[in-house]
Amino acid sequence: MTGEAASLSKLREAPGAEARRSLPIALLRAREAVMAGFRPVLTRHGVTEQQWRVLRILSEMPGAIDASNLASRAFILPPSLTRILRVLDERGLIELSRDRVDGRRILIGIRPAGLRLIAEVTPESREIYAELEHRYGADRIAALLDMLDDLTAKLSR
Repeated sequence: MTGEAASLSKLREAPGAEARRSLPIALLRAREAVMAGFRPVLTRHGVTEQQWRVLRILSEMPGAIDASNLASRAFILPPSLTRILRVLDERGLIELSRDRVDGRRILIGIRPAGLRLIAEVTPESREIYAELEHRYGADRIAALLDMLDDLTAKLSR
């Protein structure tokens, strides 16, 4: 049997075995497992995961930021961000304004209603984090976050 035929045979013997050890798929599986606890909370508060990311980032900024900076920080593609911003603005959770220096740039800031939503969700979010720490271990979560930061930094070079 040739090397290629042996590889194909091995894949057929254990369907999914290679995928289980694929880093991108493992990261997606872990993300889904973590987010399973958060989704019901976000749904109860009427926000999607992407909308929540936008609100969280804006709540941590000292002032308004431009859309490209927000898209980068939230890991959201610009066309999707445009739709998200429209919905959040219609709900009165964010404020959109033109940059005074460059009128083409839109600046995004969080409104008091957005901050109130963050304050409402935060206690439930903390409970979910506490459960994650209980089930997986605070030290292991910290180590995992450090490893993911290191992986990101090394692959971004």
